[in-house]
Amino acid sequence: MSLSRGLRPASRRALAAVGALSAALVLSACGGDDNGTSGGGNTNFVTSKGGISTVPKGQREGINQIAGETLEGEKLDVADLKGKVVVLNVWGSWCGPCRAEAPHFAKAAEDLKGEDVAFVGLNTRDANKQQALAFEEEYKISYPSLYDRDGKLILFGFPKGTLSPKGIPSTVVLDKEGKIAARALMAVDETKLRSMIDPLLKEK
Repeated sequence: MSLSRGLRPASRRALAAVGALSAALVLSACGGDDNGTSGGGNTNFVTSKGGISTVPKGQREGINQIAGETLEGEKLDVADLKGKVVVLNVWGSWCGPCRAEAPHFAKAAEDLKGEDVAFVGLNTRDANKQQALAFEEEYKISYPSLYDRDGKLILFGFPKGTLSPKGIPSTVVLDKEGKIAARALMAVDETKLRSMIDPLLKEK
């Protein structure tokens, strides 16, 4: 008997969606660049030669709910960070490119202390929190990460047609109004990361 046969239709749809996300993340995990020039859906974005996609102010969309428990067991809701530029980084302790970019995120977060910037990790596909916590300790990551083992926050947190994460690592930056302003579908260094953050800090 199929495990999903006894589930309600809504539960089956959610299960199928999470399964699809897991498959997509397997295919795109630790993937490379996205060098397209425009977006789909209702999002008007442009991707630079460096692989960073941006949306002009006035054409951005907000996120859905991205909330849950951090690796440290605290409650966190990204909506509560409105008023700050929010950097959402999708990562896993098992991912080589995530390890490569981690020191750059740690340094940027430290350098931007006191500014209107908040960093939040979205940790996914780690079998348990201990692996992820060891990663944070090794790379001196001081900001919180939501534990998203099955990728549900990644799947449901970003409206269709927006600059959503599509691989591991991915980075999405929200403007001070909580709207999606920039995305990178690759590991980024500090220079690329700051190029996503700094223009949003200057916006009025």
